[in-house]
Amino acid sequence: MTQHHPAQDETVRMRADGPDSRPPVEASRPASDDVDTPGPQSGFAADGGAIDDTRPVPRDWLSGAPESDPAAEHPVPAEDELAAEPRAAAEDEAAAQAELTGEPIPAAQPEVATEPEPDPVHRTAPVELGDAPAPPSAAAPPLADPPAAPSPDPIADDATGVLPAAVPAHADDAPYAGGSGSGHGGALPPAGGEGTSRTPRWRRPAVLVPAGALVLLAAVYGADLALSSGSVPRSTVVAGVEIGGLSPARAEAALTEQLADRVTADRPVVADDVEGVFSPSRAGFRLDAAETVDAADDQPLNPWTRLTSLFGDREVEPVVAVDESAVADDLDSFEAQLATFAEQVDRAPADATIAIDGTDARVIEPVDGRTLDRDAAEETITAALTADPAAALELPVRVEPAAVDTPEAERVLTGTVQPALAAPVEVTGNGETAEVPVTAIAASLTFTPTEDGALDVGIDPVALQEALGDELAVFGTPARDARFEVVGGSVQIVPSVDGTGIDPAHLAEQLLPVLDDPAPRSVTAEPGPVPAEFTTQQAEALGIREEISSFTTNISNAASGENIRVVAEEVDGALVLPGETFSLNTFTGPRGTAQGYVEAAVIQNGELSKAVGGGISQFATTMFNAVFFAGLEDVFHKPHSFYISRYPAGREATVYEGAIDLQWRNDSDTGVFIDTRWTPSALTVTFYGTKRYDIESISSERRNPRQPAVIDKVDNGNCTRQSGVPGFDITVTRVFKDPATGREIKREDFQTRYNAEAVINCVPPEGTVPPPGPEGTVPGGAPTPGGRRPGGRRPGDRAPGGRRVR
Repeated sequence: MTQHHPAQDETVRMRADGPDSRPPVEASRPASDDVDTPGPQSGFAADGGAIDDTRPVPRDWLSGAPESDPAAEHPVPAEDELAAEPRAAAEDEAAAQAELTGEPIPAAQPEVATEPEPDPVHRTAPVELGDAPAPPSAAAPPLADPPAAPSPDPIADDATGVLPAAVPAHADDAPYAGGSGSGHGGALPPAGGEGTSRTPRWRRPAVLVPAGALVLLAAVYGADLALSSGSVPRSTVVAGVEIGGLSPARAEAALTEQLADRVTADRPVVADDVEGVFSPSRAGFRLDAAETVDAADDQPLNPWTRLTSLFGDREVEPVVAVDESAVADDLDSFEAQLATFAEQVDRAPADATIAIDGTDARVIEPVDGRTLDRDAAEETITAALTADPAAALELPVRVEPAAVDTPEAERVLTGTVQPALAAPVEVTGNGETAEVPVTAIAASLTFTPTEDGALDVGIDPVALQEALGDELAVFGTPARDARFEVVGGSVQIVPSVDGTGIDPAHLAEQLLPVLDDPAPRSVTAEPGPVPAEFTTQQAEALGIREEISSFTTNISNAASGENIRVVAEEVDGALVLPGETFSLNTFTGPRGTAQGYVEAAVIQNGELSKAVGGGISQFATTMFNAVFFAGLEDVFHKPHSFYISRYPAGREATVYEGAIDLQWRNDSDTGVFIDTRWTPSALTVTFYGTKRYDIESISSERRNPRQPAVIDKVDNGNCTRQSGVPGFDITVTRVFKDPATGREIKREDFQTRYNAEAVINCVPPEGTVPPPGPEGTVPGGAPTPGGRRPGGRRPGDRAPGGRRVR
């Protein structure tokens, strides 16, 4: 236990001089740095001895408090006396500190008389009589009661009024008012004021409160992280499915249950006015629930992220994978489906022009061109795979405006076309007269847009000659081109004949300036020689002298047979010159009802359906085999998606207008003449030219068998039953041999993959009947390599890759 030194009795003993037995209060104190106390006071007894004439002095009296009239009895201390007070307090503090520590007081202390028992009633301070100076504390201002000490302290004795020594403050703390300015030894604060904090900085409220809050937050953060460990972070949402707080297994199951079917569902797509269907399942798309959960179940370590998750959702994108092995056909892939749809959307700009039906002319409004933005369309489709599958996806298109507008076409109609069709034009010469009828003028008029947006009017000489027929025969005889005919299984050349008469090209030049003249109008005939366009010498130079291949297929459907008849008649007599590429779609042009085609069976999205022009694939298959056995170059052909038993496996082709074409090139040095023969039960396509090869076809075993799926389809009027056909792979090898020696020259392989044709059962509708697919949707197809957009030919134009010679 700490030992305390006895405290000195610092009771001040005062003389009994003065009327009130109190020493007078001095008016001022010396303002000197060396003297801090008033002069000494002395008292003597009558006998010359020392008199102990002390009495307790109240603290308020020692501090100079007035008893009656403060202004008269106790003048206000001067400023130098006030300045001495801090120094007195410092000396008191030093004395108290020495008592506590046991160290000597640095300065000599005055001898102080002690009394055995201080007056417990009066707070007194001992005053030494004689020559000793009065302690500075006698003039200190009134003090409040000192704070209670945690343990008895003889220095802070409340009974004696002895004040406790000031606790030294930290060096960096501000001093009390009236102190010396030092961190140690400063004067005590006035009564009722706040003292210097004795608490260490780290224990002060300004530090402890934030630190405690941080500790609390850290504890909450750690507990939250520990409790959520092993589960998907809270508030996690994947495409509207809430999986926050679930275990990875349960989250994966929830995603599979609610999103898997949504990802693979067929989706209607729209681009401008074109509608179609995209099939994610056929393209191999599927929801990867495991990867999605793996991407979502990492607990966020950011405290702010964890806090905000309490008030909002944490969106996580689902992971959609593509299973290449699930893509059964090249046409089923994402790119192929998009390309097929783009073929329907893409179109070149159509300028305003004039259409003439018989002799009636009208303006055709312009149509802006458009192109499907495939990159943006791909992003739109993939981004919507987890959205509502019933909502149609609008795919973006790029628009190219037409060059010729409607006002320009109307100007040409009223200014040139209508006057031109108002009356015939007479042709006179050599005493002969003929007439160019209005029908011939109407059939030969042409309208050509220019770069500056104008519409030029012209006359096609070939169309004019065909329209006139023998009308101008009075001026001579028309020319006839050489042509080929098949007689008794062999090909013969029908020679060309030069003519005499009016040159159609010159006549067209004469007619053009008078078309807008009022009737009557006429031109002068200028007869002359008219050579044949295709001469006998040119026909002979082509080397078409023998059959080089022939193939026949059977016709089993009357509607398809009618379409086959129309296309066979159109292709019959085509001539393909050396180096030319024949395109079936380009040669025939549109195959619609206006051209005589009817509705028949087609394969659409892997199922049987109907469309105008169905059955043309049989003609394409027959022609492809003629190309195969003639040894000609296959440029592009596409087999059917599933096997059709009436065609040779791996040696067949399908076509679809604007999407799928049949193209082959005459890579020989001689021409190829095409002869077609049609009957209601069979079609034969024969090529004539100069034989180069004997062709042998070798088929491999059917491998990788695929069994058909069974589908129950609601019969809404368009359901067609299918018995199903297994799928398989097959390789067909074309072997080229020398016709003279039989020596093999080369080989070429054709790889074909057939999907399994599903078994479709048509079942009666129950409840709500699903809407039928959009009309006009075509089967998937690959982009045509090197092909051109099909279009009609003007009369007299040569068909690319073939010409008519009879």
